[in-house]
Amino acid sequence: MNKLFPRLYSIYAALIFTLSFLLIFPFILICIWIPGWNKYGRKINRYWARGYFLCIFLPVEFEKSEKIEKNKPYIYLANHFSYLDIAMMGFIPGDVLFVGKASIRKAPLFGYYFKNLHIAVDRDRLRSRAETMKQTDQALENGSSVIIFPEGGIFTKNPPQMIPFKNGAFRMAKDKQIPIIPVTLSYNHLILPDDGKLLVHWRPAKMILHEPLMPESFDSEKALKEKCFQVIQTQLELDNLNT
Repeated sequence: MNKLFPRLYSIYAALIFTLSFLLIFPFILICIWIPGWNKYGRKINRYWARGYFLCIFLPVEFEKSEKIEKNKPYIYLANHFSYLDIAMMGFIPGDVLFVGKASIRKAPLFGYYFKNLHIAVDRDRLRSRAETMKQTDQALENGSSVIIFPEGGIFTKNPPQMIPFKNGAFRMAKDKQIPIIPVTLSYNHLILPDDGKLLVHWRPAKMILHEPLMPESFDSEKALKEKCFQVIQTQLELDNLNT
């Protein structure tokens, strides 16, 4: 029975994901095709993400620093151990664009949605990285926030221990003087492990939006990066101490 429930729950979660996305996809298409409506497409995405967790009966404990201001652009940086991380980032308030791998664009329907409403980067191509920086700068100047997984993907072999962060987000924060908000996704590696089995294990999830890190308070990109890493890693270790 212990093995049967995760398999049945995983099938149910996959069906709800697929059917709910197909249901909202026509409305997302309208927002893509009408000039200036992209932000509404992303808003639909946020409601969809939150509704998805309700439909699969998976509660999310959400903590948010009171110092996060409305209608202000931020760079949200989160640990990345699970495919569930992407859906959970829908809990972030305001208009937010993902910066994700270009390979996402190959996914049927979802890839079309992503490349039109978010920012895809091919890290192996210098020109793609330059275009990504340009799009990200434009999003921030327009008052939108961006979400980046600074590990560059799901690479750690020992969650909840993160691998070192890449430099791009911190360079951008210093150059543009955009505050960074560290985000801890505490238990997603336990709910949907990256082990190739694609089994969803029910348990409450947790997401924390920490206090903003102001770039002007740090002497260098390296110091900003180390502080962001420390905030997230400390929270991960605290939350997973007894798991």
